[in-house]
Amino acid sequence: MEKDFIIAGFGGQGVLLVGEVLANGFMLDDKKVTWYPSYGAEMRGGTVNCTVVMADDEVSAVQKSQADYIIVLNQASFDKYESWVRKGGVIIVNSSLANISKKRDDIEYVFTPITQMAHEKLGNIKMSNILALGILSKISGFINLSTLEKALNNVIPAHRKNLIPKNIEALKLGYEYDLLKV
Repeated sequence: MEKDFIIAGFGGQGVLLVGEVLANGFMLDDKKVTWYPSYGAEMRGGTVNCTVVMADDEVSAVQKSQADYIIVLNQASFDKYESWVRKGGVIIVNSSLANISKKRDDIEYVFTPITQMAHEKLGNIKMSNILALGILSKISGFINLSTLEKALNNVIPAHRKNLIPKNIEALKLGYEYDLLKV
């Protein structure tokens, strides 16, 4: 079994961190995995995405033109990646920063006000990325929260370890949120 994941947004949203945590979590679960980041020259505000491929055996390819699960954190990413969702796949959309609209009937849309939730429930919109990862964990069923917590501990650098409890809170908030599936 092989599953493809794309996380996309703009620079500063922590897109690459989410991909790295997801990939590390899959490695902890003894899966074969690749993590492929892609970003523009801008430090913040430019487009950023990453692909994570998880497999029981060898990974078929690193770069994908379709994915089973896609997280989009802004409108530009939604516009670009909606067509990349594989038939029967899922797109998780940050409806705080992207319009709720559907162009396809062969995929599942999950519209969630991710940035708004991070602001209102966690007091920090920078937790939006990890909150979205919690949603992905719930929807996909391919990785559990305890594994993602361990992955956070592996990936977050020593000088940022004080942020781990807030990140775990964000993971749980995303996982426990009553999702609107459209």
